[in-house]
Amino acid sequence: MMDLKIIDAHFHFWEIQAQRHPWLCGAVEKDFFLGDYSGLMRDYLPADYRRDSVGLEVVKLVHCEAEWDRNDQVGETQWLTALNAASGWPTAAVGHAWLDDPALADILAAHCRSPLLRGIRSKPVTAPAADAAAPDGRRSLQDPNWRRGYRQLADFGLSYDLRVPCWHLAEAAAVIEAHPDIPVVVNHLGFPWDRSAEGLALWRQQMTAIARLPWVHLKVSELGLKDQPWEIDSNRRVVLEALDIFGVERCMWASNFPVAGLRIGYGDLVAAMLDIFSDLTNAEIQAVFHDNANRFYRL
Repeated sequence: MMDLKIIDAHFHFWEIQAQRHPWLCGAVEKDFFLGDYSGLMRDYLPADYRRDSVGLEVVKLVHCEAEWDRNDQVGETQWLTALNAASGWPTAAVGHAWLDDPALADILAAHCRSPLLRGIRSKPVTAPAADAAAPDGRRSLQDPNWRRGYRQLADFGLSYDLRVPCWHLAEAAAVIEAHPDIPVVVNHLGFPWDRSAEGLALWRQQMTAIARLPWVHLKVSELGLKDQPWEIDSNRRVVLEALDIFGVERCMWASNFPVAGLRIGYGDLVAAMLDIFSDLTNAEIQAVFHDNANRFYRL
């Protein structure tokens, strides 16, 4: 696969001195899913990405919102549009908008003035653990205002990036099922954080529940675990199960850099994924690394 062409379907840029990412400009949040992330509190711009991915043919990049100042919901898309004009990257963007905002239509229209905009990621409020009660208040998956906002994505031809812990996937499927005109992609392999037999059984059941909707896709990304090393054997199991559940044709690889860089280097990550994909045909590998993201994000 020396001629492998890569579309990175999920990564982040930021500029610390601009003070636009509160989570990167203050104290480290104690509940971050990978643990200590102080190593991310530095600029990450096109030159940094090119250095990390040297030797690989990354042809297109899809930027996913990186918790830019929530009081300036369109600002990140505008900044990325200017960055694209100066550097050629990113190729496309997934922006943020509060789906319960009364002015959502205007916010989405403003996002869509950028030729980069393809979709929205707006993280719903979730339960902290699988055995905790699912929230039903503001900005939860049960919030009627959130659901009304979700419906509006179809009016603008936008996709939705779903980022929830695995124990919310079936709940999300019940919302998504009513709107087959909104393409959806589950972020980060549905977060199989608990690798015990019980944890994987729950993840498998929830992944199967949402994969039954044919317009839902999957990002094969961010396999890092809190305060643990990146281990190929553990990750091999969940990746291959996910491919089996969704089908190769609905899976797309993504680096989640620089966040994934807390656990593994970019080149090592690609090499590990190629090892995991060793039983796939070259055409299937190219589909996961390039073709499926190209189609989903209309690149």
